[in-house]
Amino acid sequence: MQNGGQPFVGSEALACGLLNRHQLRTRYRAVFPDVYISRETEASVQDRIAAAWLWSSRNATIAGLSAAAVLGAKWISADDPVELIHDNPRPPSGVITRRLLVHSDEVQAVGDWQVTTPARTAFDIGRHGNLRSAVARLDALARATKVSPEDVLAVAARHRGSRGLRQLESALDLVDRGAESPQETYLRLLLIRGGLPRPTTQIPVYGDDGNVVAYLDMGWPELLVGVEYDGDQHRSDRRQYLRDIRRRDVVEDLGWRLLRVVAEDHPMDILRRARRAIAERASTVR
Repeated sequence: MQNGGQPFVGSEALACGLLNRHQLRTRYRAVFPDVYISRETEASVQDRIAAAWLWSSRNATIAGLSAAAVLGAKWISADDPVELIHDNPRPPSGVITRRLLVHSDEVQAVGDWQVTTPARTAFDIGRHGNLRSAVARLDALARATKVSPEDVLAVAARHRGSRGLRQLESALDLVDRGAESPQETYLRLLLIRGGLPRPTTQIPVYGDDGNVVAYLDMGWPELLVGVEYDGDQHRSDRRQYLRDIRRRDVVEDLGWRLLRVVAEDHPMDILRRARRAIAERASTVR
C-alpha cells in the first residue's frame, strides 16, 4: 500500500482490497484502534493528530495543544496526548476528548481537518496546566500565529464561567511572542517574578554603521543589559557555538553587558547577577 507513511484506517484498506490481513498485521502497526501506520515510520505529532482524527470517524475538531501544533506552534512533543472536541467519552490511550461549547467562528478548516482558531486555541491552552507552562505554550502559539491577548479575551467574554479564566488572564498578561523556546519563557518569568523590570525580547543591536549585528534574547536596552539563554549548541553544534562567541564579542564591544544563562544556573544566582548588572548600569548609562 502506497500512502507515504501516513496513517490510514485499516478496515477501509481491507474493504478496498489494498491490503490483506497478513500484510496489515506484518507491515503496519496500530496507532489507535483500526488506525495504522507503517512499522518503519516514527509517528510525528502531525501523524498522531491525523490518526486520532481518523479514529474519530473524521468527525472531531482538533483542539488544545494539538490545534496549536497544526497552527505552527513549536515545542509540542509527539508524546503529548492528542486533544479533540468529540462526543466519544472513552478515547483510546493517547487521546483526550472533551465536550465543549465551540461557536462556529471559533473553528477553521485546515485541509480536511476542523481546527480551533488561534484565539480559541489560546483560550483553551491558557486555562490548563500551571501558569508557567501555560505562558510558554501561549508564547509559542503567539509567535506562530500572531494571535493577540485582545483576540483571546474576546473569546473568553463569550464563555464566562469557564474553568481557568483567572489563570488565562494572568497568562495573557505575561505573553511575549519574542520567546524562541520554552527555556527563554521560563527565564523571562523568573526575572519578572524576581521583581526586576519586565525585559524586552528580541532586542536588535546596531553596529556603528547602523545595521543590525545581533538580536538578543531579552534584556533592558535602555541600560544596555542583555540576557542570553545558552542551550546545548556548545555540545551539539560546534560551529554555531563559535559563531555565538564571535557575536557576543561584537555586542560587548558596542557597550552591552551580556549575562549568559545555562540550564544548570541556580535561579537565585541568575537574579543576583541581573540585579547587579542593572544597578551598575543604572548609575553609568545615559
